[in-house]
Amino acid sequence: MVSLSNALTSPPLRPNPRNRFSKKPLCIVKQFLNLTSQGQFSEAISSLELLAIKGIRLPSRTLAYLLQQCGKTKSLKDGKFLHLRLKLTGLKRPNTFLSNHLIYMYSNCGDYIGARKVFDKMGARNLYSFNNMLSGYTKLGMIKPARKLFDQMPERDVVSWNTMVIAYAQSGFAEEALRFYKEFRNLCIGYNEFSFAGVLAVCVKFRELQLTRQVHGQVFVCGFLSNLVISSSIIDAYVKCGMMGKARRLFDEMKVRDVLAWTTLVSGYAQWGDMESANDLFVKMPEKNPVSWTALISGYARNGMGNKALELFTRMMVCRVRPDQFTFSSCLRACASVASLTHGKQIHACLIRTNFRPNMIVISSLVDMYSKCGSLKVGEKIFYLTENKQDPVLWNTMISAFAQHGHGEEAVKMFDDMVKQGVKPDRTTFVVILNACSHSGLVKEGIRYFECIYPDHGIIPDQQHYACLIDLLGRAGCFNQLMNHLEKMPCKPDSRIWNALLGVSRIHGNIELGRKAAEQLIELEPQSSAAYVLLSSIYGALGKWESVENVRHLMNTRQVRKEVALSWIELENKVHAFSVSDSLHPLQGAIYSVLDQLARQMDVDASLFENETSSY
Repeated sequence: MVSLSNALTSPPLRPNPRNRFSKKPLCIVKQFLNLTSQGQFSEAISSLELLAIKGIRLPSRTLAYLLQQCGKTKSLKDGKFLHLRLKLTGLKRPNTFLSNHLIYMYSNCGDYIGARKVFDKMGARNLYSFNNMLSGYTKLGMIKPARKLFDQMPERDVVSWNTMVIAYAQSGFAEEALRFYKEFRNLCIGYNEFSFAGVLAVCVKFRELQLTRQVHGQVFVCGFLSNLVISSSIIDAYVKCGMMGKARRLFDEMKVRDVLAWTTLVSGYAQWGDMESANDLFVKMPEKNPVSWTALISGYARNGMGNKALELFTRMMVCRVRPDQFTFSSCLRACASVASLTHGKQIHACLIRTNFRPNMIVISSLVDMYSKCGSLKVGEKIFYLTENKQDPVLWNTMISAFAQHGHGEEAVKMFDDMVKQGVKPDRTTFVVILNACSHSGLVKEGIRYFECIYPDHGIIPDQQHYACLIDLLGRAGCFNQLMNHLEKMPCKPDSRIWNALLGVSRIHGNIELGRKAAEQLIELEPQSSAAYVLLSSIYGALGKWESVENVRHLMNTRQVRKEVALSWIELENKVHAFSVSDSLHPLQGAIYSVLDQLARQMDVDASLFENETSSY
């Protein structure tokens, strides 16, 4: 059998009348090499059978390269075919080098059984074999088998420890990740830039400020702050902890910044509501990608600046930046926040025109946008036209839409249909169905749903569920049941509970309960203006004017400002916002003139109505 290396290095064969096909092997080899160099690996692997027929065996490095490409492109079919060719050409038990690449290929393609079979049949395993198998398990989220293999390893290096720390962190086992990280650092076997990836994932996911500071110090001492990925991860960790000052300081100290670092900080400012800083940084960005545009659009939408979000989206489209799923979702949320049906329809048309395949979040955002803009029937039509309805987010949105429009019975029917179709309700599902029952006066149904949360669905009710129940019972005037549930709560009431009590106290004029709720809420949320305003009103109703003055003084001392209520109206594709006694609108003269005419007309109509009724 001729090896590929020999076929390439041997001198050209002379023509021989007895061997007319003497040049054929070289042609086949050349064709094979051309296919691999052009990245046509499937075609190259398919030609292996022809090479075998001609008696040409590929060297181990070429086979390993092909296996590596199968793993990278997740081409399990081609990888299995290549493995079969190895067996048929006398390599039933490949050497350690090829076996390691087979494990890599099977692991990357998600076939841990195939990887394990190769691993178990290996005559000799090295550290690379164990690390490859370990990496395969962790990539598939198989933590227990990974841990078992790790404990069996005769030796471990930095890669082995890094793999386990990252695996535990990504799977949400923060304590195990930190324990492994500490044990690894105490071994003094060295480290690399990947050694901090796992512990930084814990910092980001669980918002551990003290740990973030420690890791920041360790990275600085080890000299890895110049690594863009690590520095961006530390910035992200500080952002998640709300330490924007520290995040900005580290960003400013970076000598080289990539788009990830810029976007992380822009997203951080937007997340914490500092849209001015977010916009300033966005403008300075030397390079923007769809993620950075979306981060700012999402920030505007989330912070009640829907008009700015839509303006930025228009600029994004003009700059020919392709929106992604999150961009469309954020823009639809912005349309819903300012009730701009025109803009919402334009975005919907854009989705259709560009043949964009929306995910369930975008579809749910469409349903939400249409319902909040007053077109409930259109939102309902989109819901029913959606083929795959296995995601609870879509059902939650539709139930919430019915609740907002006061269609409690339709919301209840939607919930029942959801359960019948085998879609498992989540925590949010029970929040929206309880709200639907509350706003439609369906007390019995609401109590029934609350009482089945844990027994039927295995979900332990949290503060938000109790807040919905209190709102349900309070609106119906069932204060005895309300207080009974409040006393039986397994945890101390938080701001959501007191807010719910405050709302029902306002509805029914329960001054004593309202006073207690407002006082508790002020203690928990010192910057919430609603509690101060209601408490001041309660004290006024009781004639305690000194207490009223004290509340106002406390508001001034804490610099609490009452939120300005806004109204929107859309005219000629432009959304106009108004506040009470607004004097800033450029057409204020014409607006107030029309309002005066309407007021006079109402007075005339009222007089005519009184005259007509008195004549009867």
